Amino acid sequence: MNYRTLGDLKISELSFGTWAIGGAWGKTNDEEAVRGLKQAMEQGVNFFDTADVYGDGHAERLIREATKGQEDQIYVASKFCRAGDIHDPVTYQEESVRHYLEKTLKNLGREQLDLYQIHCPPLEIIKDGSVFEVLDKLQQEGKIRHYGVSVETVEEGLEAMTYKNVRALQVIFNIFRQKPVHELFPIAKEKEVGILARVPLASGLLTGKFKESHQFEEDDHRNFNADGQQFNVGETFAGLPFAKGVALSQELDWIKEGRESMAKAALKWILEHDAVSSVIPGFKTTKQVEDSLGAVDVPAFTGEEMQRLETFYQAHVNEHIRGPY
Repeated sequence: MNYRTLGDLKISELSFGTWAIGGAWGKTNDEEAVRGLKQAMEQGVNFFDTADVYGDGHAERLIREATKGQEDQIYVASKFCRAGDIHDPVTYQEESVRHYLEKTLKNLGREQLDLYQIHCPPLEIIKDGSVFEVLDKLQQEGKIRHYGVSVETVEEGLEAMTYKNVRALQVIFNIFRQKPVHELFPIAKEKEVGILARVPLASGLLTGKFKESHQFEEDDHRNFNADGQQFNVGETFAGLPFAKGVALSQELDWIKEGRESMAKAALKWILEHDAVSSVIPGFKTTKQVEDSLGAVDVPAFTGEEMQRLETFYQAHVNEHIRGPY
């Protein structure tokens, strides 16, 4: 495992998000989830990303179980605000944020959180800036080590980085969502802001395993949010209509040549960008953990291949992405 910088932390360049094991991705098995977390740690993963709304704290509690006795070796990032009204300024006031944080710390069984992220707040909340004063205070008290913002758009990311103590941005970034490369990453590098790449496989599209006829479970967000019915459409299939995403993924079958699988290749492509501190695929099984970890060791992309993928995105993908990004 290789490690990259996020604030004063050295985190594994391939880590894991826990939305899938928390809920809203169909059936899960807690014992399998804990085994997956432990398997990742055994192979050098020292960072996990979660949120208070992933199963109403369930994902946080699974991390607590898996990391027990290793709390000083495993870094955890969590998020807040979506348990409340994200448009109400009260959600971001000190009393509210303290309430969210204390609940998260209790779920994790920790006294300090390594990274606390505002969970995709509206642009006006970022511009207002009051919440960052609250986070500064919590940081000074030792409740959080670093803080950052999970964003939906490049504009939100750029605005967040105007606050000097923001140390991380979590962004949707994959072969189907390349906009941050030129507009966000250079400034993040200049300001030494770490990038966490989420939705790296475009909700499974970049595994190449789906056909247009695939039916997702009722409680899977790829069913109930396929067109942005519940939250930002970009969080599901990177904003692409499912059928179009399947067709586009078939055109990318070539990337797996010499790299074992399309999923490993897609994760490797993200790791080719040095602005990225860590890529955080999700998982529900130990096999998915193992498969994702294999991306670290597959062959790198050539400059010609990287250019080919950028051209593909600009010519065939970008126009089909829905929602602001």
